[in-house]
Amino acid sequence: MNTYALVTGASKGIGRSIALLLAKKGYPVLLVARSADELEALAQEITALHHVQAYWLAIDLSEPDAADRVARWCTDNLYSVSVLVNNAGYGLWGKFESLGIDEQLNMINLNINALIKLTHAFIATLKQQPQAYILNIGSTAAYQAVPTMAIYSATKAFVLSFSRALRYELKGSPISVSCFCPGPTDTDFTHRAGLDALADLAAKFNMQPDEVAALGLKGMFNKKAEIVPGLLNKISTAAGRHLPKALIEKITGDLYKVK
Repeated sequence: MNTYALVTGASKGIGRSIALLLAKKGYPVLLVARSADELEALAQEITALHHVQAYWLAIDLSEPDAADRVARWCTDNLYSVSVLVNNAGYGLWGKFESLGIDEQLNMINLNINALIKLTHAFIATLKQQPQAYILNIGSTAAYQAVPTMAIYSATKAFVLSFSRALRYELKGSPISVSCFCPGPTDTDFTHRAGLDALADLAAKFNMQPDEVAALGLKGMFNKKAEIVPGLLNKISTAAGRHLPKALIEKITGDLYKVK
């Protein structure tokens, strides 16, 4: 296989699992995240396990020029990309007024701006392939407003809406666009979001990253518009669509309430 799969946020969690599974399918992989040490170790693991090329770039995608630097890295090294997985992102837990505005804006930069810039930068390359895929990572939080995670849920609602619109625009092209919306998963997300106080609750509903990643890739290769893994997650997103918004907001507000 001569074309590459590019995965952002590849150093841990769902991104790491996606990268390993794509390599297992025979894709040489391009790994992008902030941690050079973790990326190097993953690249070595992929090469040893699956005997495909694995290259990495340590970069903070929330920086304004990061997407351009990733695209230039691929161009300069003649990495032809046929799968783009926009996985990098994080959440913050707390009331909007209590969280620092700079850290919330940085989250928007990573969850939205970096995803948009990378997608825009790679569309021309992806169109040159016989078949190409864009997998944008959303969240079950995209389906309703989440008090105390107001900005995070809003960014994921954006990702879902953007993905569906782009999918329609690219109809008839070689590019299939999917939005993958996992729910609670056993990753570093809870700790980074400041949700340690709810760790025991999250553990009751967590899915494992490898299981989640496999379902996401299955949906992507089946060209599904939206992919929600797990029965409980499917039920919660359906509730978000059909139940009164005020009721859903009360439920989520109580669930994620800051003590």
